[in-house]
Amino acid sequence: MLLGCLPGLAAVAALGLCAGGVDHATTAASGARPPAARPATAHPALRPPIVPRAAWLDDLARHAQPPPRYDDKVVAVFVHHTDSPNGYACADAPRIIRYLYAGQTGARDWDDIGYNFLVDRCGTIYEGRAGGVDRAVTGAHTQGFNHRTAGIAALGTFTAGVPVPQAMVDSIAALAAWKLGLSDVDPRTDVRLTSSNSRSRYASGTSATLPALAGHRDGYMTSCPGAALTARLPEIRATAARLQGRTAAGTTAGTTAGTAAGTLTGTP
Repeated sequence: MLLGCLPGLAAVAALGLCAGGVDHATTAASGARPPAARPATAHPALRPPIVPRAAWLDDLARHAQPPPRYDDKVVAVFVHHTDSPNGYACADAPRIIRYLYAGQTGARDWDDIGYNFLVDRCGTIYEGRAGGVDRAVTGAHTQGFNHRTAGIAALGTFTAGVPVPQAMVDSIAALAAWKLGLSDVDPRTDVRLTSSNSRSRYASGTSATLPALAGHRDGYMTSCPGAALTARLPEIRATAARLQGRTAAGTTAGTTAGTAAGTLTGTP
């Protein structure tokens, strides 16, 4: 699928995908494990508007895939950029996402797009990986740390000196506040996760303390989500915490989460 078909966009660049540190999604065993019931949380946040997959995935692009896999909850969010051009019209975002999907499921032979969510420069949030936006869908976005996490990809390339649209920053914060709020996780805290892949920054089986709202580079040796977007993460954490109704400063002890890695088999 040639990216040159996208009006006003550079061609091949949009398949960079920041993908050096993305696990291949393993085919699920028959019968996806449903997530455990969630108790009411003390610090919920409103769910932001999310455009469904049907807006970007049509019948011509869609292919057969196994059932989604689930964890029991989401305790961390990883922020990415797609390493694709920035000068797109927001009306073209569905087509861009469709081409990203085609690149990951075609040339890379994955079972679905790896990111759980994508956000365009106008702040529109799109459902990415299948399985239900309000559920703890196991993604394929961060090498070694796909369990109990969600991947949010910013559409574009945000290296040093590149402006990050405020609408995009605000939407990432709102989305992270909602997803982490479902498990009552403060976006300003650290959490403990166990690496499931030695190609990450941590050997498989190692317990790592990582930000609850992290950049891709925190879990994998990469520059993703770019220096400019990485510099906005403190602001995103603070905004997300405020949207959860939190006022006290977050702690730095990794006490809010354990890990599901090791309890799920057959996954990266």
